[in-house]
Amino acid sequence: MQHDKDSKATFYTCSCFSTDNVFLEEFKLHVRFLSEHQFRSDYQAVLRNLGCSTDTEFKDLLKKESYMAPEFKQMVDYCRSDEASKEGLLSLMQTEAAGRVFRFPVFKKIFCDELIEEMEHFEQSRSPKGRPNTMNNYGILLNELGFDEGFIIPLREQYLQPLTSLLYHDCGGCYLDSHKAFMVKYDMHEDLDLSYHYDNAEVTLNVSLGKEFTEGNLYFGDMRQVPLSETACTEVEHKVTEGILHRGQHMHGALPISSGQRWNLIVWMRASQERNKLCPMCNKRPTLVEGEGFADGFTSDIGMSLLQNV
Repeated sequence: MQHDKDSKATFYTCSCFSTDNVFLEEFKLHVRFLSEHQFRSDYQAVLRNLGCSTDTEFKDLLKKESYMAPEFKQMVDYCRSDEASKEGLLSLMQTEAAGRVFRFPVFKKIFCDELIEEMEHFEQSRSPKGRPNTMNNYGILLNELGFDEGFIIPLREQYLQPLTSLLYHDCGGCYLDSHKAFMVKYDMHEDLDLSYHYDNAEVTLNVSLGKEFTEGNLYFGDMRQVPLSETACTEVEHKVTEGILHRGQHMHGALPISSGQRWNLIVWMRASQERNKLCPMCNKRPTLVEGEGFADGFTSDIGMSLLQNV
């Protein structure tokens, strides 16, 4: 296996099978947004020279570009603090929707609307499109739109991993080093629901973006090792702007919508430290085939040793 000059691992597939980075279109400027204090310190003088000259204009810009829900930011800030604990994080969350399944606001509504609009433009274009997975017939792979670098990677690394490190430390939550991100669409004339399944992931985030729809809640059973006959499923309401965070191997499904159209953002987050030992899809030691991008999140033993020594 070859490595680049920064000794980054090459990701593999097994043979068995938002962000602080923002582009301000009005000013043609890439910026980083971690907090209002950081943003002012780094960019207020630059933006003033580009025409954002008053404090009112600057505050309007902050409102427009900060698309994370305040509740989500509060949880992330807490997880980054020295006193962070699982118990403290749980006290900030809306609810534990089912066993180790957590629901909380992720994005502002205006961002959800704009993201769907962008997906619809791509959907209507003639650009080649891959299928998100073997179960969803309608949807979009976000890496095909170039969303990894500026959106999904920072979302995973800087916002979600602080949470998963506390909530899922036992199943790779501290070591999420790759992902597969995609949109799925449910429509009265297309897919209505999603059958009971588990994900090719250590941890999954599922965000309801809209549009207008009725029904379509998620339901969760037990881990994949537990027979369905021994499982009692729990229905979990999924509201627009809210994310549901759960272990990838936790069996779940989506009930059918009864009207309208529903879009969801799905992020399968993977920890090569976990899946290098055992493929989560075939339950065997993975036989590696080099793949493009993050592939299915496996790395070679050499790659893992390099990552652990960084």
